[in-house]
Amino acid sequence: MRTEIRVATNQVPPLEGHNTVTADRALVEAVTHYASAEVVEDLAAVGAEAGTPEAREHGLLANRYGPEVVTVDRFGNRLDEVRFHPSYHWLMERAVGHGLAARPWEQQEAGSPYAHVRRAAGFMAWSHTEPGHGCPISMTYAAVPALRADEAIAKEWTPLLASTAYDPGVRPVSAKRGALAGMGMTEKQGGSDVRLNVTQARPTAVDGEYTLHGHKWFTSAPMNDVFLVLAQAPGGLTCFVVARVLPDGTRNQLDVVRLKDKLGNRSNASSELELDGTVAQRLGDEGRGVRTIIEMVAATRLDCVLGSTSLMRRAVNEATWHAAHRTAFGSLLAEKPLMQNVLADLAVETEAATALAMRLAAAVDGVDDPHEAALRRIALPLSKFWVCKRTPAVVAEALECLGGNGYVEESGLPLLYREAPLNSVWEGSGNVNALDVLRALGREPEVLDAWITEVGRARGGDARLDRAIDDTLALLGSLMGEPERLEVSARRLAGRMAAVLQGSLLVRHAPAEVADVFCASRLGSSYDGTFGALDGGDLRAIVERATPVL
Repeated sequence: MRTEIRVATNQVPPLEGHNTVTADRALVEAVTHYASAEVVEDLAAVGAEAGTPEAREHGLLANRYGPEVVTVDRFGNRLDEVRFHPSYHWLMERAVGHGLAARPWEQQEAGSPYAHVRRAAGFMAWSHTEPGHGCPISMTYAAVPALRADEAIAKEWTPLLASTAYDPGVRPVSAKRGALAGMGMTEKQGGSDVRLNVTQARPTAVDGEYTLHGHKWFTSAPMNDVFLVLAQAPGGLTCFVVARVLPDGTRNQLDVVRLKDKLGNRSNASSELELDGTVAQRLGDEGRGVRTIIEMVAATRLDCVLGSTSLMRRAVNEATWHAAHRTAFGSLLAEKPLMQNVLADLAVETEAATALAMRLAAAVDGVDDPHEAALRRIALPLSKFWVCKRTPAVVAEALECLGGNGYVEESGLPLLYREAPLNSVWEGSGNVNALDVLRALGREPEVLDAWITEVGRARGGDARLDRAIDDTLALLGSLMGEPERLEVSARRLAGRMAAVLQGSLLVRHAPAEVADVFCASRLGSSYDGTFGALDGGDLRAIVERATPVL
């Protein structure tokens, strides 16, 4: 008897040894469509490493043993350093080495037509390892378009940010092979309303140089080499570049007050900083801080969509893998009709997010195309609002597919569940992004034309989609005619516009069974968001398509 109870049966093998790129058919098809099969082949190495047992173990360890702040050395000298477990450095070294930081901007300038699609797919695939270290990777990617507000500053920093060499440590950038970027926008009294910032920027005798004096409420990755920071200059809210170490080798005045005790990942260090005489360079004109840093915000919003989509994909991978190997009530879970309904529903949601995320990345590649620029302007806040709002529900339902096994830390699902709300908060909450949709529609008429053109390319492919397009335009028209209803209906409008855009992409590019289920469930007036309530469709085929293959 003792021998029998010590042997586990009917247990699911760990999901290890799969390729997070090539095993994701929706991702492969999207990359092939917006780039090429050669780009998929190039990304296979990223996916192969992300799916290894070693990567999974490093992801768990980086969260089990989180960062620690060291404010002073043993003699009492200020250090304000953050120290990490070796697994964090393992993950960062490979993320940077695979070109997932700022490398696409240099590739794009060199003439590569698919640099951002490649990076977006790689970022999604690599994020299966663990989500926290993606924060400094994302901010490094996003810093470059903002730095271009000053040609000299961009020329100084871009090559280091675009490097594929991970070179941590507090040293002058002249002594480093690569650099990472962070940002400090929000303050404790304002949050998203950065107009309430009170951190002061005082000009020095050096042209373009200031000292900063104040407190930053939420600065992620305080160990990075350079930060974009908002502060009040004499001419108003202004953007500044703050180096961690000054050119003469002295440490800039960046005092780490504490690390945040967060809901989600533990691997990334999110901090409060005090600035008192911190040396900074002005980036852009005084009083134009939001306009200057908004390019960084746009790029990080893209990564919020990519990161949320990756969380969904990882969760659905775990759920479908579990169902394909676990027996209950006489057969595999994957053969149970109701479980098929749930899994197919989750898979369709994930595929819709993937299609939308890769379309956004393609729009970044189309930098000189007016349609792509206008579509990017409206689709980014739409997607940031919608995909990030859908993620917590998807991850929670996927966790439930594993039952009690999904509720224990070893499964990896609890981390995904805690992390799932993050991207809806970061870079503007749901309300901020829904209101940004209204702002774009009200100030830039070309963005509505771009949305109509984009979804119109699928007209005639599905009658339900056609009706949804017309209904959404009618809703927009009625709201524009009653301005008092506009703001209170912003989420409803943003959600409908995003879902219709997803439906149009699936009708054009996804397998018929996926597009059919999406249009039948998401674009009908009776949809209440409950997963596993699909009414028809080839559910088995959808589940098989979503199940990882080793």
